[in-house]
Amino acid sequence: MDTRIQFRVDEETKRLAQLMAESQGRTLSDACRELTEGLAEEQRKSMSHDAWLSEQINTAFDKFDSGKSNFIEHDDAKAQMEARKAKIRNR
Repeated sequence: MDTRIQFRVDEETKRLAQLMAESQGRTLSDACRELTEGLAEEQRKSMSHDAWLSEQINTAFDKFDSGKSNFIEHDDAKAQMEARKAKIRNR
């Protein structure tokens, strides 16, 4: 089911926006629809990432709670990351 969205702008803004849309071969309504759909897609991606991140965090805590986690000292982790970066750079 389609929904109608209404908002108010001054006449000059509407006129200029219509001119720009028309110069691109579309209507102002088309441009607003595309913007709205783009914003919705960005939100979907954000929500998907948030769900993935929550899952990763929960998995890490489950691993910690079960005693299956191992910790790496900061200096060791830093050295491992530098080695990985160097390997990637040298490809």
